[in-house]
Amino acid sequence: MRFSRFAVVGGLCAVLSNTAVIVLVRYGYGSVVATLLAFAPVLLIGYALHSIFTFDRAPSRLTFTRYALATAANLPIWMAALYAFSDVLRVSIGIVAPAATLLIFLWNYMSAKWAFLAEPGTAPERLPKGLNG
Repeated sequence: MRFSRFAVVGGLCAVLSNTAVIVLVRYGYGSVVATLLAFAPVLLIGYALHSIFTFDRAPSRLTFTRYALATAANLPIWMAALYAFSDVLRVSIGIVAPAATLLIFLWNYMSAKWAFLAEPGTAPERLPKGLNG
């Protein structure tokens, strides 16, 4: 059940992020700048929806910090893929942005679970068995 809720919120965030990046690139921004501009609004929307809908947790500084760090960890991969394929190889941003999104989906799920469900000081690989599903 949690995975399906994560997929709904993650899908919405992916659509928002991809739409923002594609529109910004078409208005003349480079893919890296467009990604940086889209990051904060999508981060805040994703955090709020995951708190309320996916993980049923009250927002807190700890979970926001973890979520922001986990989300930011995939940002360099996303930006490198966009730059390499869109800016350098001239593949359409409309193809590259969704493809890069699919590549980082699993990382996002695992890191979001850690952000919202891990006890303070718990590393992702040390989650109790019941928190893996």
